[in-house]
Amino acid sequence: MSPDSVFQLCSTIALVAWLILLIASPFWPSVDKLLISVVITLFAIVYAWLIFQSFNPDDIEKFNTLDGVMQLFTDKTAVTAGWVHYLAFDLMTGIWIKKNAQKHGINHWILIPCLFFTFMLGPVGLLLYLIIRLAYTKQYFADNY
Repeated sequence: MSPDSVFQLCSTIALVAWLILLIASPFWPSVDKLLISVVITLFAIVYAWLIFQSFNPDDIEKFNTLDGVMQLFTDKTAVTAGWVHYLAFDLMTGIWIKKNAQKHGINHWILIPCLFFTFMLGPVGLLLYLIIRLAYTKQYFADNY
């Protein structure tokens, strides 16, 4: 399977998973288990497969500089691996936001902007959630992280 095909397939799966998290999760409590056991696990396997395909022991030194990391991302397989990495971690963060909000009694519909921005801009969505949680709990380091 080409990096382009993997990119398209994983992006489509991620979009469906996010829609499930956004729309179905208030009505389907065990959806988190499905998303983690199927989608996140699939992304982890695809990521490992892509890294295995593009790994070169000489590339380890490139992680020490910005120029080196930029060189790593000139290969389509490596960029696709990076993309799948983002998809997996952003979705996992979205699941955490949903679960943490439930622990703190934050209404799911208030989370929609947080989840949208987590899907599109990762840390921005997490930051937005932390601000909302601060407003609800009156403490930044709320219990039950």
